[in-house]
Amino acid sequence: MEAKPQITVLMPAYNAEKYIAEAISSVLGQTFADFELVIVNDGSTDDTLTIIRSFDDKRIVVISQPNQGVAAALNTGLQHARAQYIARFDADDICHPQRLKKQYHFLQNNPEYILVGSDADYILENGDLLFHFKCIAHTHEEILQKLYFYCPFVHPAVMYKKESVCRAGGYPADAHNFEDYLLWTAIARAGKLYNIAEPLIKYRLNATSVTIDEKWRGREFRRLKREAILRGSVTAEEGEKLLAIIKDQDVQHIKEGAYHALCGKKFLANNYQPEKARQHVKKAISIHPFRLDNYLLYTLSYLPERFILWLHQKSPNRL
Repeated sequence: MEAKPQITVLMPAYNAEKYIAEAISSVLGQTFADFELVIVNDGSTDDTLTIIRSFDDKRIVVISQPNQGVAAALNTGLQHARAQYIARFDADDICHPQRLKKQYHFLQNNPEYILVGSDADYILENGDLLFHFKCIAHTHEEILQKLYFYCPFVHPAVMYKKESVCRAGGYPADAHNFEDYLLWTAIARAGKLYNIAEPLIKYRLNATSVTIDEKWRGREFRRLKREAILRGSVTAEEGEKLLAIIKDQDVQHIKEGAYHALCGKKFLANNYQPEKARQHVKKAISIHPFRLDNYLLYTLSYLPERFILWLHQKSPNRL
C-alpha cells in the first residue's frame, strides 16, 4: 500500500494557462519533497489541462469537474486530499523554495496550532515586485484581536490541518470571494493560528482574477460580507446577492480598471514609486473616466512620501 504524503498542496485552477506552468514548477521545486499536488481543474476552457498534463511527476493528481467556483473546487480537493496537512496555493502564484518545509516544521513542532500562514511578496501580472506585504497580525493573540475586522491571512500562503477544516464543514460555498475569511472565523476556536513573518510566496495580482479591490465591489457587497463575518455564517439568499454583484462586475474592463487602480495605490502607500503609480492610475482613468477616486489618487501621487505614509497610517482604507 502506497504511503500517504505528509502534505497535500491544494490548487484550484480555472483558465490559468498563462501562469499555471510557473506555479506548478515552483511547487515541484520545493526543498520538502513528501507531498502530493492536487489540482482541481474547475471547468477550464483554455489550455490549462493540457499544460498540467505536460508535467511528468507522479506527485501530481488532477481532478476535473464542471465549473462550480473556488469554494466548490477546494471542497472537492479536500475530499481527495490524502495528507493531514493542506497547503493552499493558487494557479497564478509562485512558491518560494522553502515554503512547505518551513510551514510543515512549524506545525510539527507546535501541535497546538492548526493553521500557519505567512507574509507575501505581491507581484504584478508580469512578475515584477509590487510590494512586500506584511500580515496585519502574526501571533495567535494578535490574530484573534483583529480577526473580525480584517482577514489576517493570505489565502494561498496558508497551511492547515485538514481535520480542523473538515470538522468546520469546509469552505462555505455561499461566501463568494471571502470563503476563506469566513472559514478562518469558524476554526479560530479549534486551535491556535499563526503567520510567519517572512514572505513564503509570490502573490500575483492580475486583471483576470476574481479578486478585485473591494471598494470597486460597492457598499452592498461590503455590507453583506461584514454581516456574514460577524454572524459567522452566510445564507443562500445572501450568497445569491453576492454572486449577482460579482457577475455584474465580471467584465474585463472593470477588472482591468480595478487592477490598475490597486497597483497605483500600492505603488504609493506600500512601495513609494510615484511615477509607476501614475502610470497605473492613468490606465485606470482611461478605462473608467468617471471614477473620482482615481483622480484623487493621481493627485496624491505628487505629494511627498512622508505625507502619503502619514495619510495611510491615519486611514489605511483610504489608499
